[in-house]
Amino acid sequence: MLQETNWTTIKEFIIVGFPTLHPDYYGLVSFIFCIVYVTTVVGNSVLVVTFVYVPSLHKPMYIIMLSLALSDIGFSTVTLPKIIALYWFGDKFIPFHACFTQMLLVHVFGTVNSYIMGIMAMDRYIAICFPLRYPVVMTNRTMTILNCVAWAISFITPGSMTILNYMLPYCGPNHIYQCYCDHNSVVTLSCGDPSLVKLVAFVQAMLVLLIPLAFIIYSYIHIIVSVAKISTSQSRWKTFSTCITQMCIISLYYLPRCTVYIFNIAGLYIDLDLRITLILFYSLFPPLANPFIYCLRTKEIKQTLKLLSKRTLEQLSIKIKL
Repeated sequence: MLQETNWTTIKEFIIVGFPTLHPDYYGLVSFIFCIVYVTTVVGNSVLVVTFVYVPSLHKPMYIIMLSLALSDIGFSTVTLPKIIALYWFGDKFIPFHACFTQMLLVHVFGTVNSYIMGIMAMDRYIAICFPLRYPVVMTNRTMTILNCVAWAISFITPGSMTILNYMLPYCGPNHIYQCYCDHNSVVTLSCGDPSLVKLVAFVQAMLVLLIPLAFIIYSYIHIIVSVAKISTSQSRWKTFSTCITQMCIISLYYLPRCTVYIFNIAGLYIDLDLRITLILFYSLFPPLANPFIYCLRTKEIKQTLKLLSKRTLEQLSIKIKL
């Protein structure tokens, strides 16, 4: 049963981060996270700007990339500046309400990413298994609607979970053993009965994780079967290579996340520092890697970036001569 919110007496939480990390390494850790943040924001911003200003990229697949890039920028901006402040400036404190705002946004962007993975798989499934129907089914309008629905739904489930978490009383310990506020790290600090909140959060997490994952597995099984039926090996590889980019992103997102959930469900012990490392890996590495994966694997984006850089250099050389 949820308790009254007026039982809450604490005004702020303390972000602990990695519990056993020696202070001598704080500067190095903050520098690494700073590089990760700058690279993530710049890389994904380049994709966003390229999509906006290059009409030839206004296609269904690139609408998914745009949505993913915006989500990656959002998640990194919500989490990484506080982690950097923690280890660079020793700023461990986060106000009570700011913590729950961060929790909401962390889970919103995580949910959006999961749904986007499912939309990606749907796009490739229709493109490879039903190529003649693809131009009719997967239009820019359809893809925009799918992504907008994904974003809208992503505010509903984390929103309800955050509200339930916020309604619990917090009157005792306020040390969060994580690098940012998320449900699992905050709900354990409640001095009320969090069993209902934990159950709701677990069910929501499984739905958000398993429904897109089940469709992804289903679609890629059909994709592999369809590719295997192609007569020539060259055509087979060309068709399958269009899925490699998405398979890399999906693996980076789901494999570490599923590992953590399996350990939780099985009741197996994970060292706290290792657990935090795994969570940060599947939360921060895909947003960092996505721009590079797309730029290296997507021919149109590579050609567009080369053309834009060439034009920029020509304009600079003209200005210098003047």
